[in-house]
Amino acid sequence: MPLFTNKIFTMIDAPWWKDAVVYQIYPASFKDSNNDGLGDIQGIISKLNYLQSLGVNTMWVCPMYASPQVDMGYDISDYKDVYPPYGTVADMEDLLRQAHSRRMKVLLDLVINHTSDQHAWFKESRSSKTNPKRDWYIWKPAKFDKHGNLQAPNNWRANFGGSVWEWDELTQEYYLHLFAIEQPDLNWENEATRQAVYKDAMIFWLDKGVDGFRIDTVNMYSKPSHYPDAEITDLNAFLQEAAPVYVNGPRMDEYLMEMNEILKRYNAVSIGECPQTPDMERVRRYVNAQEKQLDMVFQFDISDVGIDKVHKFRSKPHNHKLTDMKSAIARTQSLISPTSDSWTTAFMENHDQGRSISRFGNDTTPELSIRSGKMLALFNTCHSGTLFIYQGQELGCVNLPMSYPIEDYQDLDSLNYYNLVKERSHGDKAQLAEAMSAIQYLARDHARTPMQWEPTLPHGGFTGEVVKPWMKLNPFTIIINAEQQIDDPHSVMSFWKKILQLRQKHKELFVHGVFELVDVDNENVFSFLKHSKNKKALVVCNFSDGESKLPFFGSGDLLISNVDGSKEDTLEAWEGRVYLFN
Repeated sequence: MPLFTNKIFTMIDAPWWKDAVVYQIYPASFKDSNNDGLGDIQGIISKLNYLQSLGVNTMWVCPMYASPQVDMGYDISDYKDVYPPYGTVADMEDLLRQAHSRRMKVLLDLVINHTSDQHAWFKESRSSKTNPKRDWYIWKPAKFDKHGNLQAPNNWRANFGGSVWEWDELTQEYYLHLFAIEQPDLNWENEATRQAVYKDAMIFWLDKGVDGFRIDTVNMYSKPSHYPDAEITDLNAFLQEAAPVYVNGPRMDEYLMEMNEILKRYNAVSIGECPQTPDMERVRRYVNAQEKQLDMVFQFDISDVGIDKVHKFRSKPHNHKLTDMKSAIARTQSLISPTSDSWTTAFMENHDQGRSISRFGNDTTPELSIRSGKMLALFNTCHSGTLFIYQGQELGCVNLPMSYPIEDYQDLDSLNYYNLVKERSHGDKAQLAEAMSAIQYLARDHARTPMQWEPTLPHGGFTGEVVKPWMKLNPFTIIINAEQQIDDPHSVMSFWKKILQLRQKHKELFVHGVFELVDVDNENVFSFLKHSKNKKALVVCNFSDGESKLPFFGSGDLLISNVDGSKEDTLEAWEGRVYLFN
């Protein structure tokens, strides 16, 4: 196959969100402005200049809505209010003004598959079978076995463990919750429900100037009407993984087109979280501009590399091949092509994943952590689509160490799994150690510890010196932090700034370009080409601890490497390079 084919890609007048560099903020952990140990909106405002200095022009703020915080704000009790420890609606209006004055966009999380069980709608719904809002949620009668014992309507396992069905004693029916018991699913079949959601969760904030939404679990709104049992994949349990049954349901296109009609009135962007969707034609239907549904989606092919199909915490650390990673990236990058009007996302981290250096790089020494962090930055920024950076990624943050005890973890997902293993094994130390190893590799808490601003413990510049943070900081804060990196030209942060500038300078290649995987079977080096109408680039990244021969694809000009003085024909461990061809 020739190095460069005659691919033509024309960059038309792109909407603002295609060229955006989006920085994801987890409010509880970003910056505490009032020394109560919890991050807040004014804390975000205080760091806007920091974000701008990185090269970020858009921020995505995770849920800051009124919430009992069972699932860190993804259980919303009032869409039109703010969680009081984070601030007020007036603070959000201030954030929008301050960001827009810096020409920065603001995106919010849109969590509308479910609400909190403390939302006024659900309180009404569960009050009686005849309440007008009864049908705003999904209620089903019980089944009974041959002995007359109560049984749930089907065998679906909830995302956080246990059944998706919770018995309500008052009205003697089950309600559906795909996530926590306290997160009942809304009934999207009911038009009145949908209109109320659009009004409170979308229009209220769009009218205040919000520039768009990252839409949580966007493909779960439409459930199959007969609620069939899931296929049995876990032979040791009654409850089964059921996502293949309830994602991408029959009315999804209709619902998303309704939402799109609202969003386009405001020139607002829609970014859907689209898990469990291996069918690329289905994904294309969501994101093709002609379909008028979503602007782009997060697919989790990269996050799912090496992950156990039955339960993520059964995964063995680093149990994947580089070719698995290549296939994952190539799938999501394939959405951008000369003949397609689709768009995609480029990311390595978010609030639901372990840190990318610990997943895909090498965090065993500070030196290797820094080098692989820079290489992953280069790798990530050369992918086409809208780029997303998660807070702390620009510092090269790594996972919590094994010495961080389970008692200090906060996330339901991790704690439920650990307690399940403890119960099933009767406290067997070997099984608990194996569970802890998986948690140390994959837990969501690795991304949720407080931001590492200064080299000090226990507060790390996140909160006041004598204040206990809401969650114990990562002990590596003393060597991985913003203060020590901001003026260090050799830091991970400085490399991120440099590579983001190059991405913008050559955006026809690195934002809009066509991705082509090459040297496919190499298990050490990840190589790909980027094509635009007039330019071509070669990206090579050594994902190994040893030297690797540089694959030869012709002579180009070296644009950037994460290793100074690198050898001409050899890639050092965790080295990445970009070559330009005119």
